[in-house]
Amino acid sequence: MTPNRLRRRAVLGLPAAGLVGTTLAGLGPSRAVAGAPAILKPLPAEAFVDHGTNAETRWESVDPHCYLTEQSQLFVRNHTRTPRIDPASYRLRVFGDGLADAAGVTLGLAELKRRFRTVEVTSVHECTGNGRSFFESQQGTKASGTPWTLGAVGTVTWQGVRLRDVLRWAGLRPDAVSVQGVGLDDEYVDKGENLGRVRRPFPIAKALDDALLAWGANDEPLLPDHGFPLRLVLPGWVGIASIKWLGELEVSTSQLTSPWNTRWYNIGGPLGANPVRSAWELPREASFPAGRTVRLTGRSWSGAAPIARVEVSTDGGTTWATARLRPEPGPRTEGHGWTRWTHTWHAPVPGRHELLARATDLHGRTQPDVAASNPNGYFFDAVVRHPVLVA
Repeated sequence: MTPNRLRRRAVLGLPAAGLVGTTLAGLGPSRAVAGAPAILKPLPAEAFVDHGTNAETRWESVDPHCYLTEQSQLFVRNHTRTPRIDPASYRLRVFGDGLADAAGVTLGLAELKRRFRTVEVTSVHECTGNGRSFFESQQGTKASGTPWTLGAVGTVTWQGVRLRDVLRWAGLRPDAVSVQGVGLDDEYVDKGENLGRVRRPFPIAKALDDALLAWGANDEPLLPDHGFPLRLVLPGWVGIASIKWLGELEVSTSQLTSPWNTRWYNIGGPLGANPVRSAWELPREASFPAGRTVRLTGRSWSGAAPIARVEVSTDGGTTWATARLRPEPGPRTEGHGWTRWTHTWHAPVPGRHELLARATDLHGRTQPDVAASNPNGYFFDAVVRHPVLVA
């Protein structure tokens, strides 16, 4: 029986959970709990690489004609397992000494939708470790963690409310400096140490800029695996900051910390905006007929700014050409997603080739030849060498 069929069988027998799940004692990175699936949605092998608690989208399954990533096709990054939460009894608590009344307020989902203006924001959603496996395969420096290639990413149009509207309504103090979201998934245990629920602080400046409390994705309710009934979305930032199954928001007049911005997701300081990356929409080791013109497609993205240009090479970096950027679909929502591009490969000769794509964003950030190594394999932004065969 395939892992996905085992997973789906387990889902059918999983009882619905309340707001608080049980602690998964002994659960370490990338390990599921026996009899309890870490991910609830189907993960067909042609669309995903199943990593147990995590699932990576296969780039060869991406439809070049579709701009947004449907939730059914979006990667999953779980620390424990996806909880089942009853939206009728769900409550979000907003509290802390960064509010006029530190005891704070509590909001249900219906009140949140009724009280605040609904907005839509399109953004790239990406795991901080996307591309991690290339530290070893391309640079010879092994990093710990899920061995993502480049499929821990997608572009989504989120529906929700501005976090700044909620904070101001809750009585935000002018001296508040930090906000921390706390998830409602099971407490995380690493090597026998219970670290509590997944949580990560971020600066008040990001909270007051474009942060979102989202209940929808691409005009559909969030799937359980993607944060139902409510999640944080910090556009352009490391995925860990966009806490799923949001249960609490602590607002503080001092800098908050957690293991998720000190022990992890930190390189000389907590990580923020994602780097520039590019991917080809085809499998590694893809085959092409010799002498025939090939239309190649791919996507590039940046956490800081839209993509300005993309250069591609079909000979391992000896020569480069400018890819043709495809227009984004309209009408556009706020924010920005990735950029699609195409390149025509004229009459390739037989043999093995390496395809390269190198993007530059409007802030002038360009993908380097070598990514800066770090023990946890974050922010692999180097140009990826994509092998193909022409025969």
